[in-house]
Amino acid sequence: MNVMYFAWVRERIGLPQEEVQTEAVTVADLVAELTAREDRYAAAFADTSALRVALDQELSDFDAPLAGVREVAFFPPMTGG
Repeated sequence: MNVMYFAWVRERIGLPQEEVQTEAVTVADLVAELTAREDRYAAAFADTSALRVALDQELSDFDAPLAGVREVAFFPPMTGG
């Protein structure tokens, strides 16, 4: 699946996106897999309460299932103005 990173998440990981082969069942499982990779992922996902996630361009939750999902995007909360 395609995993995309935005704003400071991208800055900490150092990539805008990547193809990930995963056995993760939920978004939280995917985060755990990514965090275990290396320190830069651990830094980006240290506080998931400061992150939002979208599955196939629809806002979702970290307990959402990944079955059939083609794209996961992680980003900080958006503010309007």
